[in-house]
Amino acid sequence: MNRISALAAVLAIGLGCGPVFGQDKAQGIAAQVCAACHGADGNSVAPANPKIAGQGAEYLQKQLGDFRASGSKKPARESAIMSGMVAKLSDADMKGLAAYYAGQALKPAAAADKELAAQGQKLWRGGYAAGNVPACAGCHGPAGAGMPSQFPRLAGQYAEYLAAQLKAFREGTRANDANGVMRSVAAHLNDRQIQALAEYAAGLRQAE
Repeated sequence: MNRISALAAVLAIGLGCGPVFGQDKAQGIAAQVCAACHGADGNSVAPANPKIAGQGAEYLQKQLGDFRASGSKKPARESAIMSGMVAKLSDADMKGLAAYYAGQALKPAAAADKELAAQGQKLWRGGYAAGNVPACAGCHGPAGAGMPSQFPRLAGQYAEYLAAQLKAFREGTRANDANGVMRSVAAHLNDRQIQALAEYAAGLRQAE
């Protein structure tokens, strides 16, 4: 049984069940569909796939919704894999999954390059005035905790994933940021700066 078929089966089982079963249903979808890429507890073991454990529920729900196409309209965030995964999810399913993963404990990644991370710290805290780049801490917080309803937690995320997303924003291949904020920021970052920020964020801990 492939993952999309598994999702359909889980959804069918959950039809007509009340809110108490809702969280069990979310956990079932997570285990049968999401775990292959993100881990059953949201701690992906592959740097190309984000760690979603402990991420803000509002942010996760928005991303799931953005991956879903609506009729002939393209999804706000394009991904052939994720669009297939969310195609059969209801709004309630997305809300349940977001709440489930938000409640899981993050097993943070770590910075691998201390020199790059030190450069990233300067950008994170002070921005880059010459390039009109604001400090990342202004939206994502000094320790990378983010603002749950607006900006994602970045602390402890894989550097590889963060760098890929910054480049996607820079190139315009990811465009589901509110008011184009991330695209305008990333447009002024070079590859070295992107890698430095990603390394620093990977090493951040929310308790700092």
